[in-house]
Amino acid sequence: MRKRMWVGLVAVMAGLGLSQAPANAGDPVKHHAQSLVDSLRYGPDFKHFDWVNPDAPKGGTFRMYVLGSFDSLNGFAAQGSPAALVGGPARLSSLYDSLFERSADEQAAQYGLIAEWESHPDDYSSVTFGIRPGARFHDGEPVMPEDVIYSMEALKKAHPQFALYYANVVKGEKTGEREVTFTFDSKGNRELPHIVGELFVVPKHYWTANGPDGKPRDISKSTLEVPLGSGPYKIKEVDPGRGITYERVKDYWAKDLPLHVGMNNYDELKFVYFRDKDPAFETFKSGGLDFWDENSAASWSTKYDFDAVKKGLVKKEALPVERVAAMQPLVFNLRRAKFQDVRVRKALTLALNFEELNKQVFYGLYARISSYFDGSELKATSLPKGRELEILNEVKDQVPADVFTTEYRLPVYTAENRRAILSEASKLLTAAGWANNNGVLVNAAGEEFAIEFLIAQENLQLSLLPYIEDLKKLGVKGTVRLVDSSQYKRREDEHDYDMIVDDLSESNSPGNEQRDFWGSAAADQKGSRNTIGIKSPAVDKLIDNIVFAKDRAELVAATNALDRVLLWNYYSVPRWHNPNEWIAYWDIFGRPATMARHNVVSAIFHTWWIDPAKQQAVAAARGN
Repeated sequence: MRKRMWVGLVAVMAGLGLSQAPANAGDPVKHHAQSLVDSLRYGPDFKHFDWVNPDAPKGGTFRMYVLGSFDSLNGFAAQGSPAALVGGPARLSSLYDSLFERSADEQAAQYGLIAEWESHPDDYSSVTFGIRPGARFHDGEPVMPEDVIYSMEALKKAHPQFALYYANVVKGEKTGEREVTFTFDSKGNRELPHIVGELFVVPKHYWTANGPDGKPRDISKSTLEVPLGSGPYKIKEVDPGRGITYERVKDYWAKDLPLHVGMNNYDELKFVYFRDKDPAFETFKSGGLDFWDENSAASWSTKYDFDAVKKGLVKKEALPVERVAAMQPLVFNLRRAKFQDVRVRKALTLALNFEELNKQVFYGLYARISSYFDGSELKATSLPKGRELEILNEVKDQVPADVFTTEYRLPVYTAENRRAILSEASKLLTAAGWANNNGVLVNAAGEEFAIEFLIAQENLQLSLLPYIEDLKKLGVKGTVRLVDSSQYKRREDEHDYDMIVDDLSESNSPGNEQRDFWGSAAADQKGSRNTIGIKSPAVDKLIDNIVFAKDRAELVAATNALDRVLLWNYYSVPRWHNPNEWIAYWDIFGRPATMARHNVVSAIFHTWWIDPAKQQAVAAARGN
């Protein structure tokens, strides 16, 4: 995408991009889009995004795999394992439209979809949305303010992550024929208009009616009834637990809106479920799947020498991604007594020999991650100063002293210092009350120090087993427990684990979701993202500083402070990240001349298309 200059725009609202002039003096400014980081790249009269082909042809079937299984078509409920793209807290859906929709090539920008505009007062105490006259559900019913209000209320009740995310939204009311206003319980939370814009809108008339069984539908329960949506695709076929197929809605109401021109080009989206990655990859190699998003360095380095790659029928690309580096650490469950001492957590963090893992297992392709916001200005660096130091001084007595005196650094293993690092870890465990009894650590009660690593992906063992061997040198017994995806989700939701590999990926504009990641209120909530179980008044205070930051500079300082406190509390064992997105695909696709930079796979999914000539050539080469 290239930056555009738009002439005739009247104002740039602080932190919220471009706006349209009010019709009369004193009327609220109506924004066609919002951005929490940079100025918007597209004005009210833009024709399409730069990273699409506006003339992209429609047709064909896009086939990819999903690991695990599913038992529900309702992604908004806390119970059950939802199928791909049915919506939910992960914000992945082609079935439902939201009020505003994100741009894949801007850091924190979104453009009006169901809502053609939003407005808010200078104190951010509320937000009003104007619903597009043409917005409708798949049954032809128009989207109305009542649907928007119902969606907010129902989703907050259905899932704890929505409840926390929208905790400050206290009232929704119809304030015009096609207007809805949400009132907040506090002022100065500049992110609230933005995150309310992310709200998926579900049809009230569907969810408040009886289902085929004559019983009232319940959006808080799992179900295999095909739901009514409003998005570019609807569900065509369902094979519970094994696959789901979507079909493009030919008369989709928003297909000609600028933010959807050149997008949603496949006639069908087919997701095939596999319990294990290996048979999925074999299916891809044989041509049963079209696209592969690789996440294993070992596989990327060794498994792409099959004939289709050699003949050029399968393309392999490493695409650089511009975003906050994905933090996917080993997290401690603080609900377990053995992890409540910070010295224990530090010792177990020191024991991870990244350098050896990267060399022996990952072919040197990964980079160590040392921040929850690595790769951005949000990362805590050197020692705190300026506004960050002022913020930290407000919680000085509640955070580790090292926050103020020492720069956080992870050990860099060499052949010469390995013993010294493990020796430091051993001393920390001893100081925390663990004694070595014939090579096994025990506490005062005689209980052995044992850790069960809960996983649902077999390939995670590749990196866990060497770590477990190093823990053994400290007297810690480690075991891996591999379970299926549904059991894993249940145990994760119920916080029934010692340690897991979690996805704590952050955006470049953190805000209210931090409460769900680290907030005390989320620690005991089933299904929350506070998998660590953090209950810290200091962390809660730092989160509030982020949520109520008055501008970008304040937000950066507050996030630096939170990052620093999280790191020095050793709540997790940072692992590594991939600076690229690894993809492989059968050479049947057409693609725009320019690729989105911040969400590569999403852009591929939404903006590529099937090229019939290429598809025929591949079929001929394979003898089909």
